[in-house]
Amino acid sequence: MTEMSKIDSRALLAQVTEFLWAEADLLDRKDYDVWLDLWQGTGFYTLPIGDTEDFANALNLCHDDAKMRRDRIVRFQQGFSISSAPPAQTVRTVSRIVIEKAEGDVITVRSAEHVVEDKFGRQRLWAANMTHTLIATDGGFRIRNKVVRLLNSDGMLNSFSYLF
Repeated sequence: MTEMSKIDSRALLAQVTEFLWAEADLLDRKDYDVWLDLWQGTGFYTLPIGDTEDFANALNLCHDDAKMRRDRIVRFQQGFSISSAPPAQTVRTVSRIVIEKAEGDVITVRSAEHVVEDKFGRQRLWAANMTHTLIATDGGFRIRNKVVRLLNSDGMLNSFSYLF
């Protein structure tokens, strides 16, 4: 962490943790309209395949800008996505929250996520390393970018009826 006292970094970590847990709760409750409001206008929600950093020039499970995020939510909400009929029930656990960098209003956060999916009476467990780029505003944090690196994503081309 850069240029912060221990007291400031602990307070920031508590605020960031609360934000990430609130985001997970919104996604588990499928409160997607409120989730969309967490985003800054620019930025991407990305589930890469493999270890790439060049998301624009690589195959990804998704690499959604603001329009694609909205379009994905509309498909979920209106049942136009075959993968979301019926939608899966999910329970997320977000842990190992580490502030990687804090410069001005931009905070880079790494964390771990487990998602338990229940659909058609079958449960699946997904594990991921996440990186959020957050912008601190007067109204709270906004997400600039979110990268979810699912374990073993190289051999995975699944359709998900929810967001990570």
